[in-house]
Amino acid sequence: MGKINPNWGIATKAIHGYGPSDPLTGAVSVPIFQTSTFEFKNAQHGADLFAGEAEGYIYSRISNPTVDAFEKEIASLEGGEVGKGFASGMAATFNAVMTECKAGDSYISSETMYGGTHAMNVHVMPRFGVTAHEVDATDLNLVEDAIKKAKNCKMLIFETPANPTLSVLDIKALTDLAHQYNLKVMVDNTFATPILQRPLESGADIVMHSATKYISGHGDVVAGCLVSDAEFRARMMEDVFIDTGGCMAPFSAWLLLRGLKTIPVRMRAHCANASRVAKFLAFHPKIESVSYPGLVSHPQHELAKKQMSDFGGMVTFTIAGGFEEGKKMMDAVSLAKVAVSLGDCDTLINHPASTTHSTYSPEDRAAAGIAENLIRISVGIEDIADILDDLNQALRQL
Repeated sequence: MGKINPNWGIATKAIHGYGPSDPLTGAVSVPIFQTSTFEFKNAQHGADLFAGEAEGYIYSRISNPTVDAFEKEIASLEGGEVGKGFASGMAATFNAVMTECKAGDSYISSETMYGGTHAMNVHVMPRFGVTAHEVDATDLNLVEDAIKKAKNCKMLIFETPANPTLSVLDIKALTDLAHQYNLKVMVDNTFATPILQRPLESGADIVMHSATKYISGHGDVVAGCLVSDAEFRARMMEDVFIDTGGCMAPFSAWLLLRGLKTIPVRMRAHCANASRVAKFLAFHPKIESVSYPGLVSHPQHELAKKQMSDFGGMVTFTIAGGFEEGKKMMDAVSLAKVAVSLGDCDTLINHPASTTHSTYSPEDRAAAGIAENLIRISVGIEDIADILDDLNQALRQL
């Protein structure tokens, strides 16, 4: 096979997006270069590599052929220039923010995001002299006010659909607004994946993924990645990445490449099952509310139709009662696994207020729309009848 064709369909890119087979062996599956270091041809070759005057590999903390293949693949899927792999999604987020911000700077973050990102905003960044301003990013006026008031504001970061409320943010409108103030824009695309949504096409500068989730698809690796232009990646490598060590392991990269080959098929199954789950819950007497972008009742349903090709595999709902009822639901399921994370083939269910978003204060949870009785389901690709039977029997116990 020759070069990557940018006009290929998304499913073709998912299989062939890393480029041709291994030139040395012809291996169709990307080889795992499970090595920490690489031998130089001679002293001058080593010197040239360190000076950036020759192409090649030095040390796997900096780059590795298997990781390179994954980076090419994810960049191809997102429609970006370059990708970069990390040990986790949080490592990716931290590297991106620290590339743009130094002590005395600030950035704007949507207030409803992954709990780890909120914890980074509140607990970690202040230790570096960087301030995060969290705001309801569904309201452009609030975002603009926050930008105007922020000191040395450098960046806007947000997640859509948001974790765990599934609110949908207008990527193009937010990006256009941020660019008026010369801010870099990073979108967490974990829930949607490049199969359903490609933020760079709407003007975003950087896309972040917790690759642990749908990109892996099998719950067997922790990893993260960024897709951006080459200029940002070069600055990040020099200013942050190489000296902080959040590198992706070669075996992790291989697992992600394996996962990406089936992501178009998996996402179709996740979306179809999630739609059925959302519609089932919407009419159940013990359910107060259901949030799924594919439901007409979702407040940003029309926006989701415009910027996503399908509505994803995540469903959230509130049950009658409060915090304790949310926990009881966890103990009542049988097929679904009570676990954090998402995007696995298995159906996973969790109670954000007592787990993923317990780092939020009750006041912050309320402001972010995370109710004490909110349940989040990562709908798997099991037979839909079995998923619905499990939820039905669990709700009967409440």
